[in-house]
Amino acid sequence: MKARLITLIFVLFATTSFAQSTSEAPRQNISTDSTVVYRLFATRNTYNFIKLNTRNGQMSQIQWGTESKYRFETTLSDISLVTKEEEKNGRFFLYPTTNAYNFILLDQIDGRAWQVQWSIDEKDRMVLRIY
Repeated sequence: MKARLITLIFVLFATTSFAQSTSEAPRQNISTDSTVVYRLFATRNTYNFIKLNTRNGQMSQIQWGTESKYRFETTLSDISLVTKEEEKNGRFFLYPTTNAYNFILLDQIDGRAWQVQWSIDEKDRMVLRIY
Protein backbone atom coordinates (compact mmCIF):
# COMPACT_ATOMS: atom_id res chain seq x y z
CA MET A 1 0.00 0.00 0.00
CA LYS A 2 2.80 2.39 0.94
CA ALA A 3 4.68 1.57 -2.28
CA ARG A 4 1.59 2.33 -4.40
CA LEU A 5 1.10 5.67 -2.69
CA ILE A 6 4.72 6.68 -3.26
CA THR A 7 4.51 5.54 -6.89
CA LEU A 8 1.30 7.54 -7.39
CA ILE A 9 2.86 10.67 -5.92
CA PHE A 10 5.95 10.24 -8.11
CA VAL A 11 3.85 9.76 -11.28
CA LEU A 12 1.72 12.84 -10.53
CA PHE A 13 4.81 14.93 -9.83
CA ALA A 14 6.53 13.75 -13.00
CA THR A 15 3.43 14.42 -15.10
CA THR A 16 3.07 18.01 -13.90
CA SER A 17 6.83 18.65 -14.14
CA PHE A 18 6.99 17.79 -17.84
CA ALA A 19 3.67 19.29 -18.90
CA GLN A 20 3.95 21.63 -21.88
CA SER A 21 2.08 24.85 -22.35
CA THR A 22 -0.32 25.38 -25.23
CA SER A 23 0.19 27.84 -28.06
CA GLU A 24 -2.65 30.00 -26.76
CA ALA A 25 -1.84 33.67 -26.25
CA PRO A 26 -1.03 34.57 -22.65
CA ARG A 27 -3.90 35.81 -20.54
CA GLN A 28 -3.56 39.32 -19.24
CA ASN A 29 -3.98 40.19 -15.64
CA ILE A 30 -5.42 43.67 -16.07
CA SER A 31 -5.54 45.66 -12.87
CA THR A 32 -8.63 47.49 -11.74
CA ASP A 33 -6.60 50.70 -11.42
CA SER A 34 -8.72 53.33 -13.13
CA THR A 35 -6.12 56.10 -13.01
CA VAL A 36 -4.34 55.09 -16.22
CA VAL A 37 -5.13 56.72 -19.55
CA TYR A 38 -3.83 53.98 -21.88
CA ARG A 39 -4.08 50.18 -21.74
CA LEU A 40 -2.74 47.49 -24.06
CA PHE A 41 -5.02 44.54 -24.77
CA ALA A 42 -3.53 41.35 -26.18
CA THR A 43 -5.14 39.74 -29.19
CA ARG A 44 -4.83 36.03 -29.91
CA ASN A 45 -2.21 36.95 -32.49
CA THR A 46 1.23 36.92 -30.92
CA TYR A 47 2.33 40.13 -32.63
CA ASN A 48 -0.75 42.38 -32.30
CA PHE A 49 -2.20 44.43 -29.47
CA ILE A 50 -4.94 47.03 -29.23
CA LYS A 51 -4.03 50.28 -27.47
CA LEU A 52 -7.07 51.88 -25.84
CA ASN A 53 -7.40 55.42 -24.58
CA THR A 54 -9.57 54.68 -21.53
CA ARG A 55 -10.67 58.34 -21.30
CA ASN A 56 -12.36 58.70 -24.68
CA GLY A 57 -12.45 55.31 -26.45
CA GLN A 58 -9.90 56.06 -29.17
CA MET A 59 -7.96 52.96 -30.26
CA SER A 60 -5.03 51.89 -32.35
CA GLN A 61 -3.59 48.56 -33.40
CA ILE A 62 0.04 47.94 -32.47
CA GLN A 63 2.12 45.25 -34.15
CA TRP A 64 5.59 44.38 -32.93
CA GLY A 65 8.30 42.34 -34.61
CA THR A 66 12.03 41.71 -34.70
CA GLU A 67 12.40 43.58 -38.00
CA SER A 68 11.38 47.22 -38.40
CA LYS A 69 9.24 46.49 -41.46
CA TYR A 70 6.88 44.45 -39.23
CA ARG A 71 6.53 47.07 -36.47
CA PHE A 72 3.72 49.62 -36.79
CA GLU A 73 0.90 51.44 -35.06
CA THR A 74 -2.26 52.18 -37.03
CA THR A 75 -5.53 53.85 -36.08
CA LEU A 76 -8.64 51.78 -35.39
CA SER A 77 -10.71 54.74 -34.23
CA ASP A 78 -9.56 58.34 -33.86
CA ILE A 79 -13.01 59.68 -32.97
CA SER A 80 -13.61 60.52 -29.31
CA LEU A 81 -16.75 58.72 -28.11
CA VAL A 82 -17.46 61.33 -25.41
CA THR A 83 -17.17 65.10 -25.06
CA LYS A 84 -14.06 66.60 -23.44
CA GLU A 85 -16.10 67.28 -20.29
CA GLU A 86 -17.20 63.61 -20.06
CA GLU A 87 -13.69 62.15 -20.33
CA LYS A 88 -12.59 60.13 -17.33
CA ASN A 89 -9.67 57.73 -16.86
CA GLY A 90 -10.87 54.12 -16.93
CA ARG A 91 -14.19 54.93 -18.59
CA PHE A 92 -13.68 52.55 -21.55
CA PHE A 93 -12.64 48.90 -21.44
CA LEU A 94 -12.14 46.16 -24.07
CA TYR A 95 -13.52 42.65 -23.62
CA PRO A 96 -12.39 39.78 -25.88
CA THR A 97 -14.93 37.67 -27.75
CA THR A 98 -14.65 34.09 -28.98
CA ASN A 99 -13.68 35.50 -32.40
CA ALA A 100 -9.93 36.17 -32.51
CA TYR A 101 -10.36 39.45 -34.41
CA ASN A 102 -13.22 41.00 -32.42
CA PHE A 103 -13.55 42.73 -29.07
CA ILE A 104 -16.41 44.54 -27.36
CA LEU A 105 -15.64 48.10 -26.28
CA LEU A 106 -17.75 49.09 -23.28
CA ASP A 107 -18.42 52.55 -21.88
CA GLN A 108 -18.48 51.60 -18.22
CA ILE A 109 -20.38 54.73 -17.23
CA ASP A 110 -23.38 54.76 -19.58
CA GLY A 111 -23.31 51.16 -20.89
CA ARG A 112 -22.89 51.88 -24.60
CA ALA A 113 -21.03 49.16 -26.53
CA TRP A 114 -19.14 48.84 -29.82
CA GLN A 115 -17.84 45.92 -31.84
CA VAL A 116 -14.11 46.41 -32.51
CA GLN A 117 -12.49 44.40 -35.28
CA TRP A 118 -8.73 44.55 -35.85
CA SER A 119 -6.98 43.19 -38.90
CA ILE A 120 -3.70 43.23 -40.77
CA ASP A 121 -5.70 44.44 -43.80
CA GLU A 122 -6.94 48.02 -43.44
CA LYS A 123 -10.22 47.28 -45.26
CA ASP A 124 -11.15 44.72 -42.58
CA ARG A 125 -10.71 47.04 -39.56
CA MET A 126 -13.84 48.55 -38.05
CA VAL A 127 -15.56 49.93 -34.98
CA LEU A 128 -19.36 49.59 -35.04
CA ARG A 129 -21.85 50.76 -32.41
CA ILE A 130 -24.01 47.99 -30.94
CA TYR A 131 -27.56 49.20 -30.33
